[in-house]
Amino acid sequence: MRTTPNTALRAARTARIMSQDDLARALRDAGCTSATKRLVQRWESGETAQPRPSHARALERVMGLPIETLGFGMVRAGHGMGGSLDHSHEVDSPIGAPPPSPGAVNPARTIGDFSGVWLSRYEYYSSGRDSSFTVAHYAVVLQHDTQVTVRSLPGSSPSTIELDLTLDGSIATGTWAERTAVEGYYHGARYHGALQLLADPTGNRLAGKWLGFGKDFEINSGPWELVLQNPSTSKATIDTYQRPPTA
Repeated sequence: MRTTPNTALRAARTARIMSQDDLARALRDAGCTSATKRLVQRWESGETAQPRPSHARALERVMGLPIETLGFGMVRAGHGMGGSLDHSHEVDSPIGAPPPSPGAVNPARTIGDFSGVWLSRYEYYSSGRDSSFTVAHYAVVLQHDTQVTVRSLPGSSPSTIELDLTLDGSIATGTWAERTAVEGYYHGARYHGALQLLADPTGNRLAGKWLGFGKDFEINSGPWELVLQNPSTSKATIDTYQRPPTA
């Protein structure tokens, strides 16, 4: 039976600039003494679809993310609901502005392969402050067939984002989740919702809308875009984007 690679776990590991050996070592340091590079390889290849409970707890401690956002199991009920988000890193750059200089993108990349480092930006309205904000992260994007995972780089913002998308031609549909900044307005709360993005003809930009529940259970929405910065996911490339995006 064909297995499906766990691109979510690989993206989370890559975003933290960890090798498979590094992750295994961190898991052992977290108390999972049986963790090995081979175990990590089995998870990422899909050969092992579910970690044992002790491994799952260690993964959550090491990655700082719920196990279901690492490509295992279903999303659990009871998490915070998306809507008016707030973060300690906000920029004024409007969504829909022209992409960065073409020199940042390798024109020889394969169109239709969305893997690389991207700039993620979305806009939301804060009812508590009666104002709109744009929030930006650099993120690692990995693609396997029609499945695309997006995981923000921890050095680019004190909050973290995770997108899990399915491609249908130039349309990407899926879910988003965010852990807000601990020192921010929502004190580390987790929010989630749905989104749909359209790829432009060059494949260098995805743009669309997010949906999520607000604090009064109304459905909020706003623009979200991803702009390609570099098609490489090498450690050297990722290192250069471990910083807050500039406006």
